[in-house]
Amino acid sequence: MNLSPEAEIAQFLRRLKWGALCAVVFWVVWLLAPVLTPFVLALLLGWAGDPLVDRLERATRSRNIAVALVFVLMLLLVALALMLLVPMIERQIMTLIEALPQIRDWAIGIAIPWVEQKTGLALMGWLDPARLIELVRAHWQQAGGAAKTFFGYVSRSGFAMVAWVINIALVPLLTFYFLRDWDKLVERVAAVIPRKYIGTVSALAQESNDVLGAFIRGQFLVMLALGVVYAAGLSLIGLKLGLLIGIVAGLISFIPYLGATTGIVLAVLAALVQAQGFDLKLLIGVAVVFTVGQLLESYVLTPRIVGDKIGLHPVAVIFAVMAGGQLFGFLGMLLALPVAAVANVLFRYAHDRYTNSELYGGEPGLIVDASKDLDRP
Repeated sequence: MNLSPEAEIAQFLRRLKWGALCAVVFWVVWLLAPVLTPFVLALLLGWAGDPLVDRLERATRSRNIAVALVFVLMLLLVALALMLLVPMIERQIMTLIEALPQIRDWAIGIAIPWVEQKTGLALMGWLDPARLIELVRAHWQQAGGAAKTFFGYVSRSGFAMVAWVINIALVPLLTFYFLRDWDKLVERVAAVIPRKYIGTVSALAQESNDVLGAFIRGQFLVMLALGVVYAAGLSLIGLKLGLLIGIVAGLISFIPYLGATTGIVLAVLAALVQAQGFDLKLLIGVAVVFTVGQLLESYVLTPRIVGDKIGLHPVAVIFAVMAGGQLFGFLGMLLALPVAAVANVLFRYAHDRYTNSELYGGEPGLIVDASKDLDRP
């Protein structure tokens, strides 16, 4: 459909207005990222708990009672997780602290000489105490500036720690309000959508909700299962820090391949330090544990629990997490996968609209049957 010049200018101005509005929103979110983090985390928790609240509301006929039950259940789950994990992690950290002299001896006696032999670099000379003292004397002024900077950073970090404590305290309070008023929030958002677009927006929102729900809940179960498999397996083969390494590898396994890669590197280093050398049995055990974990994830856990709900390539997932972290810090990493999943739904919708448009298919009279030309002598 051909538009008049005035209509084209009006359409361009509307698009420019929406583009400017999106840019302003992006800029405001970037500025307020530290403040928005507890609100976004509470919003995700409220979204995750709303289906259970709705079910209980139908059974108890009271929204407040349903919200209170779900909120208490969330608190109990968090408390149970802390009661189970904190003592185990504390013991693992104490094991790591006790192993620090062993790590130092391994680094100085085995690792650094091996690197020097392979590369020809004189690394051990830089660790000589006399040389380190002389280096400090030669750069005393710079060291004073560095110390001033360090203590300034520590001071700022103290304020940052207070802010983190306040944010953590805000999360349960905000989660309760989001759980209580979730349906009202959805209704208010729907009320501002133009009526001629409400059907399309509702369908896209429902599809995005299904994708996010299946992916996030499924990915959480996969992370939990992998953490248990890695921690139990590494502990069974005799790795002293196996529990801590397994938990870390499981927690970051939502980024494809990063959890397994990080776990393998940490486990191999821990095995080399523990054995003070090359222990073939321990290293084979590490390889078996992570091989079993990857096979379970690829052929059992992800296909059965997550499936292909998000529809994103692993490279896209890695890029989304890294880009979100670079732009908005922790808030960006928190929002990376939900935003990527919703964007993927919108891209699929845009692709369907494009393939059904005249721009893609052309005018019916302009389509040429090439097979007729091929049959000509």
